[in-house]
Amino acid sequence: MTQIKRSAGQSAVASAAYRSGERLYSEYYGEVSDYTRKGGVVCAEILLPCHAPPEYADRQTLWNAVEKAESGKKAQLAYSFDIALQNEFSLEENIALARQFLLDEFVSRGMIVDYAVHLPDKEGGITNPHFHVMCPIRPLKENGEWDAKQHREYLVDESGAPVLDDAGHRRFNAVPTTDWGSPETLEHWRQAWAERCNARFAEKGLDVRIDHRSYERQGVDQIPTVHEGPAVRQMEKKGMETEKGSLNRFIRTTNRMIATTVKRLARLCDWIATLKEELARPQSPDLAELLNNYYDQRNAGAWSQKARLSNLRSLAEAIAFLQEKGIATLADLEAAITSANAESTALKESMQTKSKRIKALDELMRMAGYYRDNKPVYDKLNQIKFKKSRGEYAAQHDQELRLFYMAQRKLKPYLAEDSKLPVKKWQSEQARLQQEYEAEKAEYSKIYHDTRSLTVIRHCVDQAMGNERQKHPAHRRQEHDID
Repeated sequence: MTQIKRSAGQSAVASAAYRSGERLYSEYYGEVSDYTRKGGVVCAEILLPCHAPPEYADRQTLWNAVEKAESGKKAQLAYSFDIALQNEFSLEENIALARQFLLDEFVSRGMIVDYAVHLPDKEGGITNPHFHVMCPIRPLKENGEWDAKQHREYLVDESGAPVLDDAGHRRFNAVPTTDWGSPETLEHWRQAWAERCNARFAEKGLDVRIDHRSYERQGVDQIPTVHEGPAVRQMEKKGMETEKGSLNRFIRTTNRMIATTVKRLARLCDWIATLKEELARPQSPDLAELLNNYYDQRNAGAWSQKARLSNLRSLAEAIAFLQEKGIATLADLEAAITSANAESTALKESMQTKSKRIKALDELMRMAGYYRDNKPVYDKLNQIKFKKSRGEYAAQHDQELRLFYMAQRKLKPYLAEDSKLPVKKWQSEQARLQQEYEAEKAEYSKIYHDTRSLTVIRHCVDQAMGNERQKHPAHRRQEHDID
């Protein structure tokens, strides 16, 4: 969810025209926004609560009324929602699901809803169905007139007397008229949408679910990918490798490695716990003895000299690995696996932190580019004194000014008095973090390969212990499948 607001150079009428693919006239700006040639808009509709004026069912009338009700130059005009639809559902099912969700969750709260379903054509690739929703921030009264966005709650002390400020005015808290903009309400909407989609998945017998929570909140050990956007995806589709595309491929590879390593380490830990119980009897053999027993058994059933040589080579490699790591007993093996698990966890957390910061720096430098490229347009606008000329110039450079205002807002904490941004500092930090990330990945890869060797040794020792139990039935215990 975001807000459409004048302080960012945005227009509610223009935003509605873009989402619906229509041609709308803004009375506030005196300009036309024509998106009738925009493709991919398959459905657009306005849903009204019962107390809303019926003329608001017309998109141009509605959003011009919103613009008129907001007089401030920095006014907040509308809430904007972007919600993903599901490729597992048909277009008709998706539209029906979206419409019922909006009626139950938004219109029932007294909100006016303007939504549009988009189905971008990926030319044979995976489609990206989604719908855009715009809702006026200002609520309606029961008589259909616009209400206030917030009201005052005057403060009183313990005796009930008014609390005054230094100027002698009564102090108050500004309280929103509705809960539409609260984080709790947004969380409810996100959860409600996930539950509706999951219920539909269950009805269709599909073994797939979505979750409104982040990986971190779900407890999923996975590094999130960055949002690529249509421009990057189009370039990647044409075979042009992009920085974001390369980063996402790198993250996906790392996630697969993390998942495999964590799974193997968990299996090893479970196996060691079971094996310790199996070997809790006097004079249990050490790892080298168990490995020798295992490969002796393999050689007894070998059909060729080549197979025997291969077994001998595998035994030598396993013994060499144990000697290199200083592992001689089951206790040593357990300590090695525990250590690998701790190092893996620490590296994973560090890589996730660096990845998050690298993404943040990417976004800052992207905003810095918008700020730098469009500041001349902004400066020239401020040099124009006549209102009509300013309006014409602003209309001609609407996109540049919107990008500049967006960048200026996001870069405000970093802008110095001379309007210079620490871009070189960001680039240096990102290069350092990327280098550290690569080094940690190489270390993680080493742990990954060590874990594979430990897994092979675990398997051989397990087989050897199984053979020992067959020779001595009195000592058999219940086996556990740890693979």
